[in-house]
Amino acid sequence: MTEQDHATDLRDRLVAAGVELLAQEGVHALGLREIARRAGVSHGAPRRHFATHAELLAAIARHGFGELAAALGLRGAGAATAVHGPAEARTRLDRLARDYLAFAADRPGMFELMFRHDVLAGSGAELRRTSLPLFDALTRLVGEIHPATRDDGPGPTAVAAALWANLHGLAQLRAWGSLGLATGTDALDPVLRAALDAHLGPGPR
Repeated sequence: MTEQDHATDLRDRLVAAGVELLAQEGVHALGLREIARRAGVSHGAPRRHFATHAELLAAIARHGFGELAAALGLRGAGAATAVHGPAEARTRLDRLARDYLAFAADRPGMFELMFRHDVLAGSGAELRRTSLPLFDALTRLVGEIHPATRDDGPGPTAVAAALWANLHGLAQLRAWGSLGLATGTDALDPVLRAALDAHLGPGPR
């Protein structure tokens, strides 16, 4: 193994250790020493590959964005299906929304880290750009559902942004337990349907 291969292997081990720690204990547990311990290296080793703690956290978050893209069908050979598949746009958008909420529920620690720009500040990574494929998919699907808008109304980009904010809010409120407290039920379907109807108009029942 070359020196470069060894460095890449160690970087991958540190990221993998961080991903595992995040899944088990959450964002608060992502200290350099604990990540290094889990990776089986000295506590100073991460500094040789990540100049700052934030850089290592950004690498872990970037891994999460890759997992999210795969979960939404926006990565790999079938990526185009999520946006241009045979199903109606409303059906594809509904599936994407549900997969987004499922990822947030299944990977709460990762989901939190990915959007914690205060934690990732100073990493030098353009992480916000890694969420653009998701936003592009939302915008295209909204554009299919509403191919034309009034001159004085919001266009697909604004509607997609509002819908994304709504989905993210649903995910966060559910994680905090606030959504169930407010609605009196853990059922997400009625709330998701109401959100989609609010942004896209009434859908099929």
